Amino acid sequence: MTTKSKTMNTKRTELKVSAIRNGTVIDHIPAESVFQVFKILNLDASDKQVYFGTNLESKKYGKKGLIKISDTYFKPRETNKIALVAPNATLIEIKDYDVVRKGKVRLPHQIDGIVKCFNPKCVTNNQKVSTSFLVTQDHKGEMKLFCKYCEKTMAKENIEFI
Repeated sequence: MTTKSKTMNTKRTELKVSAIRNGTVIDHIPAESVFQVFKILNLDASDKQVYFGTNLESKKYGKKGLIKISDTYFKPRETNKIALVAPNATLIEIKDYDVVRKGKVRLPHQIDGIVKCFNPKCVTNNQKVSTSFLVTQDHKGEMKLFCKYCEKTMAKENIEFI
């Protein structure tokens, strides 16, 4: 009877999620940015298996988000988008259940053709000219985008993806 009572008092304290055979895991997404990452990668239109969690406990960040996408690997254009909204995210590529590549996303020095300039008078908003921004930081260390055409500086909260 002692064995039975021990079994009955055992509680699960973690949620188990099945591993993906092939695909990508995006980890350490700020909890408030999970849905934005989901949207910019068009995962709502994906026919692949997608798992996501938000407000998950993280010793390093407090709260974080996580997205797993089966049979999907991202190109630099997509990882640049992730870096703009989740600069501390980690990409983990998986093949046959094994991690084959793991690394933090990196903010590029320049981004072209993925973000709209917030200045309505910018040539990129009035003619068929592709956008181009230098990625910089302000005195507080906050990421900013400097438009190479109109020379306006845009904050993270003004980013609109094309």
